[in-house]
Amino acid sequence: MTVFPAASPARRAARGLGLLLLLAALIGLVLASISLGSRPIPVAHLWQILWQPDGSVESAIVWRMRMPRTGLGLVVGAALGVAGGLMQALTRNPLADPGLLGINAGAALAVVLAMSVLGIGNYLGYVGFALLGAMLASVGVYVLSSGAAPSAQRVRLLLAGTAISACLASCTGIITLFDSNTFDAYRFWVVGALDGRNADVLWPMLPLVLTGIAIALWQARALDAIALGDEFGQALGLRLKPVRIWSFMAIALLCGAATAAAGPIAFVGLVIPHAVRLIVGPHWRWILPYGLLAGPVLVLGSDIVGRLIAVPSEIEVGIVTAFIGAPVLLALVQRSRRRSAV
Repeated sequence: MTVFPAASPARRAARGLGLLLLLAALIGLVLASISLGSRPIPVAHLWQILWQPDGSVESAIVWRMRMPRTGLGLVVGAALGVAGGLMQALTRNPLADPGLLGINAGAALAVVLAMSVLGIGNYLGYVGFALLGAMLASVGVYVLSSGAAPSAQRVRLLLAGTAISACLASCTGIITLFDSNTFDAYRFWVVGALDGRNADVLWPMLPLVLTGIAIALWQARALDAIALGDEFGQALGLRLKPVRIWSFMAIALLCGAATAAAGPIAFVGLVIPHAVRLIVGPHWRWILPYGLLAGPVLVLGSDIVGRLIAVPSEIEVGIVTAFIGAPVLLALVQRSRRRSAV
């Protein structure tokens, strides 16, 4: 027994074509990310550097700076793309974003405390504190939202996330208001960026992201079953509480790791599920795997744009994604308003 009717041949063809296009775009963006920047490297020379590294300046740029940056963009994009779909499926709210769970706010407060109290001033030092803050905030949100009736739990989850985010953000604001040195360091982290991070930042987050993705794909069919309502899912014999717990755990792992490594990168988790839904339809078992590819496409593409439009300086990837995501959010709000008026 299925929740949705079988896909039409046209829809199945669109899914296959969309998958090929995403893979092609991702491969092209990976090569562009490695070769483009304030010091462009021709593709012919790039292949030589990749297969036969030498002691040249270009080789050092590729292996020490651009390869870790590209790898981080791939992992962060995949994490945020999948987490955004999970969040919208869990809350059944098309405007939901992973940041609503207080994860970004928890990571930000932990980073500010690490800067102000412990004097930590490097990105690798931020990662552990940001991840701890993100996890504690997400646990707090879950504890506050648990115990509600099933019909009210989604609303209570959003309210708890909003309340904790506001509380943590106010604490962060108070600390940075009275500590100018911390504010100077914090403002570079909070915009969300991939530059300045090396492989030492990437490797600790990779197992967390892979675990979160595995949980998300495992729960995809269960999310399809409750897409038309909790009662429908229960009628199919689905246990709702374990589905919510596992989905919440996956969101916390994915967003916590991504935010810890790159800072809060806005709108990726909001935009990606809507974009891939145009291709694959409403099935979460397709939306989540597509988000795994579409998220890195958006993050790497935004990072490349940020590098090229302000040479020799750069615009952080979080600023570029905000420029892309803000109009999409306005369009979604407008569409939701028109639907409610009908």
